[in-house]
This record gives sequence, C-alpha cells and structure tokens, in this order.
Amino acid sequence: MAEHVLVPVDGSPQSIAALRFATSEWPDARLTLLHIINPSNADYRERALSGTQEWYQEEKREARETFAEAKAEVGLVDDEREVDEQIAVGSPAGTIVDVLEADDADFDHVVMGSHGRTGVSRIVLGSVAEAVVRHAPVPVTIVR
Repeated sequence: MAEHVLVPVDGSPQSIAALRFATSEWPDARLTLLHIINPSNADYRERALSGTQEWYQEEKREARETFAEAKAEVGLVDDEREVDEQIAVGSPAGTIVDVLEADDADFDHVVMGSHGRTGVSRIVLGSVAEAVVRHAPVPVTIVR
C-alpha cells in the first residue's frame, strides 16, 4: 500500500491517465504532482529576447495551470485528499530520479504516463519512463 505517490504531470493525456490511475489505485495516499521545466525546450532566442528570469516565471505560471487542469480533470479540486505540487528544473528523467532521491523525500511509489514511442523515435529521443524505471529507488508504475 503506497502512502506517498509521486506523479509527474506535463498536461499530456498520458500524464492525466497516470494521475487518474494513482487516485483510483491509492485513494488514501498523499499525492505529489511534479512538473519539470526543461530549459532545453526553449530555444536560445526565446530566452535571450525575453530574459531568462521572465522566461522562467512564465514557465512556472504554466506549470501551476497544468496542475490546476490535471486536478480538475480527475476530480481532485474539491477532494479532501492531500495533494502537493512541486516544480523542478532540469531534464525530465534525471530530475524525477533526483526528486525521489532527495534527503527529505518520502515517496514510496511513482506513477507516470508513457508516451508510447517506438522504433527510431524512441532511440533518438530516449525514453523518460524507461530511464526512471531503471534508476528510481522506489517502484514505478507506467500508465499508457
């Protein structure tokens, strides 16, 4: 029985499915939603023209919107369940593992969506879910 579940959310249908699964599978567990701001997603001109701080603040605002939309989608808005929100910066797989390995982390499970890439796109782009499964210090459930 999981007591504290980490659910990375990016607003994709796969991450919403993972959140829906986590809420139904562990109705009494504390949830932490994690959104990762990946600096490599912004091109150099965008960061240079808008300024790094302004770009980062906009990304944080979008992350908070993603949390609100994800919680609304699965009915967590008026739920009495404890749901934490965390925003981190870095590459997705490495950052998820870093969050799990933090000194104050008390997670006992991760539930995340898989984008289901196969073939060349999986080789070229890598697989966040696969990297987390390989390196996470706790069990990981992948939802497709």
